[in-house]
Amino acid sequence: MTRIFIDADACPVRDETYRVAQRHGLHTFVVSNRMIAVPASPLIERIVVTQGMDVADDWIAEQVAAHDIVISADIPLAARCVARGACVLDPRGRILDEDAIGMALAMRNLMEDLRSTGAIMQGGRGFTRADRSTFLSALDTAVVRARRQAAGHGRPISIVPPR
Repeated sequence: MTRIFIDADACPVRDETYRVAQRHGLHTFVVSNRMIAVPASPLIERIVVTQGMDVADDWIAEQVAAHDIVISADIPLAARCVARGACVLDPRGRILDEDAIGMALAMRNLMEDLRSTGAIMQGGRGFTRADRSTFLSALDTAVVRARRQAAGHGRPISIVPPR
């Protein structure tokens, strides 16, 4: 059975994820280091982990299984989840699967090195309405494909978000 895990502390698409999860009847775990308001629903479970570096990430990585969906912008967490057979989407709708995770990790490490040396000072671009729309479309696609794969109707395939 497909489930959704949200790395929730800094996630800008929680509300969108709740709507898609409700529509598809998927159990959703909202994992954070602090109390976050969640809708009253038997399908949504708030998990508050102890304070500490990567504690929420560790909880998600230990619980996630094949055919689950993880919402996170954290590339190392994404790599751990992909290794367990999960589909990972970042809040902009980018799919981080077996085909994309290696490049995403390399780019993350390069950018971290450049920032630490002062070669670049700015962060990424702001989050837009178009990003939300792309995310919603990619999440719907990921849910349909994950459920089909979990039911044994097809081999695992990469999910390509619409452009």
